[in-house]
Amino acid sequence: MYWAVMLAALLMASEPLCAGAWTIPHGTLQVFSGAVSSHAHQRYDGTGKLVGPVFFNKLYFQNWMEYGLTDAFTLIAAPQYITAKSSNDKGLLQRFSSPSLEAGGKLLLSRRFGMLSLQATAKAAGGFDMSVSSSGESGRQIELRLLYGANFKFFQRDGFIDLEAGQRWIQRPRPDEMVLDASMGWWLTRRNLILLQSFTAISGKGPRWPYEPYCQVKLEGSMVHRFTPRWALQSGYFITAAGRNTVKENGMVTTLWFRL
Repeated sequence: MYWAVMLAALLMASEPLCAGAWTIPHGTLQVFSGAVSSHAHQRYDGTGKLVGPVFFNKLYFQNWMEYGLTDAFTLIAAPQYITAKSSNDKGLLQRFSSPSLEAGGKLLLSRRFGMLSLQATAKAAGGFDMSVSSSGESGRQIELRLLYGANFKFFQRDGFIDLEAGQRWIQRPRPDEMVLDASMGWWLTRRNLILLQSFTAISGKGPRWPYEPYCQVKLEGSMVHRFTPRWALQSGYFITAAGRNTVKENGMVTTLWFRL
């Protein structure tokens, strides 16, 4: 769920290993490969109140790959696989597993005041690789996203921010979505990066049964350790801090970062 919207910039020596608003140099390949293990024992009802109990478990294998076709245009491919268990309203345990694929590109618009870029992707996914799912059904979506990134210094150490806003047009009966994501990273040491992120999805008008208007806000904190200029490992934890008509999903994140 997370690496298709990965908001990170890892400065490796004089060149950045980055996603988010940053495009990458011509001929460069970078890959984020990892797993997310999550669960939920409560859900947010239509008023945002926590109710339960519910049962939900998910294991998500994710890959986010970028290739610099030119210095200003980056190709994107994100093959993923998910397996999940969930109980329905009658308490019946359901199991789901499916692959998914997202692909598209990112165009650099300006670097005058930071990095401003436009990203477009199309995705075909299983049920629990979408923001919400009523019975594990698959779906398709097209996403257009505006991204802004900038570097800063704090206590003489490098940091960055990445802000993203997007619109998703999703196959019915799911409603369309607006997404608002943000990241901030700061180098605690030369090899260790602190990364704080938020991911927000808000449903649009006209949801069809069995879907209702929903929203969710997920917060994630992680540490990225750089082993070499090409390899790094991210380890973190996320929570669903607020929501409406969605489960309160919490989980662990582990991701290997590579650049060639």
